[in-house]
Amino acid sequence: MGNVLINYRPEHFMDRAGLTDAQDRETLLKEVFHSEEWIMADAGKITAADIFTLCSKRLPDRLHAVTRELILHWFEPLEPIPGMAEFIKQNKELGRGIYLLSNAPDTAHLYVDKVPGIEYFDGITISSDIRMEKPYADIFNYVCDKYGLVHEECLFIDDVQKNVDGAEAVGMHGYLFTGDIEDLWTYVN
Repeated sequence: MGNVLINYRPEHFMDRAGLTDAQDRETLLKEVFHSEEWIMADAGKITAADIFTLCSKRLPDRLHAVTRELILHWFEPLEPIPGMAEFIKQNKELGRGIYLLSNAPDTAHLYVDKVPGIEYFDGITISSDIRMEKPYADIFNYVCDKYGLVHEECLFIDDVQKNVDGAEAVGMHGYLFTGDIEDLWTYVN
């Protein structure tokens, strides 16, 4: 979902929270958003609430309240990527199957149903629910097995190159989305 269907830029979330101190921002990026705990939550090994509990031990007390908000409510308000809901709708109208595969913690269930275009998806897989994550082969194989998909007939779209590489390694077609919806339309047509 992040940076393909909805905005996921920690720097932007810190802007919204009013964090202006460069050192505080760097600390939060390193100790929270790029932490091992964040990866563990995406993998379903811990909850999003656990991210705060564990990361707060490395943070100054003055950052605890904003850190809790950033971890548990970064998606408020949810900001869609322009053009993607229409892209999904039109591809669905063309008869293409549409499936969501996202690395996300348990809090994804608080917002996934609000993602524009979600009503056109034929299936949704959240990494923390199944304790697998991109870019590893097991999650791509899981989705194909669950929904009866043929790897070679699938196009996997992601904003992270290693995830695209992971999909291609199991035989899927991959597309690195950089925000250029026109280029994506050219690719799929």
